Amino acid sequence: MSANDLFSGDPGPKAESPAEDSPPRHAPLAARMRPRNLAEYAGQQHILAPGQLLRRAIEADRIESLLFFGPPGTGKTSLAQIIANQTKCKFERLSGVESNVADMRRVLAAAHNRLENSGARTILFIDEIHRFNKSQQDVLLPDVESGVIRLIGATTHNPFFFVNAPLVSRSQIFELRPLSEEDLFALLQRALKDEERGLGYLKIAADENALRHLAKLSDGDARKALNSLEIAALTTPPRADGVIHLDLATAEQSIQKKAVVYDGDGDAHHDTISAFIKSMRGSDPDAALYWLAKMIHAGEDPRFITRRIMICAAEDVGLADPMALVLANAAHQAAEFVGWPEARIPIAEATIYIATANKSNSAYKAIDAALEDVRSGRTLAVPEHLRSAAYKGAERLGHGQDYQYAHDGKDHFVAQDYLGAAKRYYEPTEQGVEKKIKERLENWRKLNEAKK
Repeated sequence: MSANDLFSGDPGPKAESPAEDSPPRHAPLAARMRPRNLAEYAGQQHILAPGQLLRRAIEADRIESLLFFGPPGTGKTSLAQIIANQTKCKFERLSGVESNVADMRRVLAAAHNRLENSGARTILFIDEIHRFNKSQQDVLLPDVESGVIRLIGATTHNPFFFVNAPLVSRSQIFELRPLSEEDLFALLQRALKDEERGLGYLKIAADENALRHLAKLSDGDARKALNSLEIAALTTPPRADGVIHLDLATAEQSIQKKAVVYDGDGDAHHDTISAFIKSMRGSDPDAALYWLAKMIHAGEDPRFITRRIMICAAEDVGLADPMALVLANAAHQAAEFVGWPEARIPIAEATIYIATANKSNSAYKAIDAALEDVRSGRTLAVPEHLRSAAYKGAERLGHGQDYQYAHDGKDHFVAQDYLGAAKRYYEPTEQGVEKKIKERLENWRKLNEAKK
């Protein structure tokens, strides 16, 4: 039925006593509605639909070490418990927040004895595994390597950044995604009908728009959706006929303000700024403004945002519109001076300008090409005529001889060699202002070629 990681505080069912034992009625609705098998598990069809790798591995009992990562309320803990039940493994649980090395050694020793004495396998589920430091994670390696335990780690952070490389290399990694509004809507309906674990023991009449509001504002988090439904049901007085009516106003009060899923140092932080930059680069001001608004709402540092805007102005707009970098720098200074909330205005102005400006990455490509030559090629000596002649003895060395002062030439240009090698790094486009730059540069290059 249900759909989620619902809720890491609930001890997982043991393999010997599968999850038929329902949590007590006083437990939170989210814990009571935790799915007990794959048939009840909603969402995550990209990894659990029939024929998908993880589904096949569970059904064939070919699970080894797994790492699940994704936002809260997406089914990490529940999926681990379902795997333990279906594969007939003993389910042991530790927390990256509360557990220590002694706890790990105790569980690992028990798993080893269990395997030796009865041949029974153990699934060790570690919630928030990223909270363990490197030495703590290293304790797991020998028993993961030897197969004493089947490790399932859950984290809201990208394991490639927050879990030790040896554990990552020994594990299959699956990303769990936020549940869709339809998944959550169906889950809320099931909770209202389920008399054993849900709210079916109450007489509740819920308007569809109320349930859809809860589903929409839960941001794919089943725990949040179910907890909001329970608050609404238990705090709304019944009518004279004994029916609890949940309308849109009640739903709005129960879920309050929508909390944007955003972590200051994790995936949401990096993914949102990435989408923001790519939207400006892709000339979509509406998308760029949405991602900007998300960062503002989440309390992102304005200086971080404006630094990225300046980089985008130089890298993606470049010389097609040199004013982009000027405006980006002005927005940075303005944001530094006024702070939130007023800083949103100059930052939005710079965002829109860059998103709608002509684009050219020629400067970015040019400096990277020059750097690559410096790193990997032969270092070029400075031509004699370009060397400094501003000290005694320079003339005797031939430095500066035959240098021609550019301002003495027609149109302030003199054809001469400035590099000592045939290299072309800057290739201007015909975008915006750069079209005129291209015309001037092509003329100068022709004059230089003619002198050789």
